[in-house]
Amino acid sequence: MLQTPHQSPQAAVVPVQRTSSREQTGPWHSEAVCRRDEAGLFFAPSKEPTAARLSREQAAKRVCARCPVLVECREHALLQPEPYGVWGGLTAAERRVMLARRRRRDADLGQSAQVPRIA
Repeated sequence: MLQTPHQSPQAAVVPVQRTSSREQTGPWHSEAVCRRDEAGLFFAPSKEPTAARLSREQAAKRVCARCPVLVECREHALLQPEPYGVWGGLTAAERRVMLARRRRRDADLGQSAQVPRIA
């Protein structure tokens, strides 16, 4: 999902990770499908019942699934990290799990690099 108006200008900075044909025509979010869909799908209203939340999140994920910049959006949300809403086809809880897995993987890779080799 795209930046909400109440976010700070610093939160809008999206690091460039790779050069693609999209970057030549404009920032990744200019091609996001969610720019054309109802923003209410991507962020929970207060006191939303569980069944309604799950239904809304599934609808948002269907929008994300057809988005040409899903990967860029997801990486943005993981790098920021975005604490709310559906971004890149993932809920906030799913992003927290993904970030925890990345941290564990990075820690494991760091440890294996420090283990001395026995000849």
